[in-house]
Amino acid sequence: MTPHQKRVLCVEDDADTCAMITSLFGLINCEVTSAGNAAEAREKIKGDKFDLYILDNWLPGASGVELCLEIREHDLTTPIMFYSGAGYETDREQALDAGAQAYLVKPSDIASLLEIAGKLLEGK
Repeated sequence: MTPHQKRVLCVEDDADTCAMITSLFGLINCEVTSAGNAAEAREKIKGDKFDLYILDNWLPGASGVELCLEIREHDLTTPIMFYSGAGYETDREQALDAGAQAYLVKPSDIASLLEIAGKLLEGK
């Protein structure tokens, strides 16, 4: 029997980063849906259920922190992690204060991406 395939929403405006995340998360039996901006993410969230959100902090239309706050208005339990080039400590603090469980800086934290996501998904 195969385990339940987890569903991940990757909100990222860089197509290469989305492709990398899709490939990596396929290794841990995850189906990745991508959104290139905050508006597209909102539509996908309205119509679907996800087990994990991966957000960039710099998005067209809204920051990742703003989107995180919007998600938390309606969903207090689904894990949210940031994978962003915004590497200041204040960026990390704002994301965690908004309700995210993890904040990784790209590309230096790529090795931790699957490890942390796996731990977050275990709780789902």
